Amino acid sequence: MVSVQAPPARAGLLLRILPPGLYAGRARMLVERSVRVSRNNWAIFVSGAAEPFLYLVAFQLGFGKLVTEVAGPDGRPMSYVAFVAPALLATSAMNGAVYESTYNLFFKLRYAKLYDAMLATPIGPLDVALGEIGWAMMRGGLYAVAFLAIAAAMGLLASWWALLMVPAALLVGLAFSAIGMALVTFLRSTAQFDYIQLVLTPMFLFATTFFPLSVYSEPVQWVVRCLPLYHAIELMRGLATGLLSPSMLGNLAYLLVLGAVGMWASTRRIAKLLLT
Repeated sequence: MVSVQAPPARAGLLLRILPPGLYAGRARMLVERSVRVSRNNWAIFVSGAAEPFLYLVAFQLGFGKLVTEVAGPDGRPMSYVAFVAPALLATSAMNGAVYESTYNLFFKLRYAKLYDAMLATPIGPLDVALGEIGWAMMRGGLYAVAFLAIAAAMGLLASWWALLMVPAALLVGLAFSAIGMALVTFLRSTAQFDYIQLVLTPMFLFATTFFPLSVYSEPVQWVVRCLPLYHAIELMRGLATGLLSPSMLGNLAYLLVLGAVGMWASTRRIAKLLLT
């Protein structure tokens, strides 16, 4: 009797084309670990959704009474609270991803020495980058789902296109977590996290979160257009209002390129720090 062996399973594309030791196809293990560790930290996730909700309530009951309408994506007037809501969702996704890929990752890298232990196993630097970025995306996505439900309950969404704000939030999480992970590998102490806040806070205030781009002078408008959060907000605002435009493809491309560059840089940095 002749036994016939089943053909071996085809390796994934990345396993076939990447250098040995860089990627082992086990990024999901890091995501699973993060999920298990975070199960008892539910209060952190609640606070991530509660912060933008409190902003919305403040604008609905306070400032929104003074500024009732602003120019929307197509130039026509729209409710100020509805104008701010997509920007706060983008900011929520950004904050969740940045927090996970900077503060938490710094502790794992510099103090817990978690990645030194991981890279002693068949896990490679790209697995680490993909796993941590994947978890940061999930965290930003959870914030987005909670916030989207709140905005819908408050009647701030004008189109079914708003459902695409969840995958858009995942893309925002990818872009910011990848860049955050790359940058945090250069930090040497917790005091240097002030530099991150020095970038995030002005970007939050000026990236059209609270007022349209037209309030700026032309030179300042070009500076604002270079900000990653601006592209995230424009993408979210177009989906929330259903006012889709070709410029949203540019916003999408910007975030995709930012995520790809960040992933490449974070993989190289982790490999340099831990394998050399």
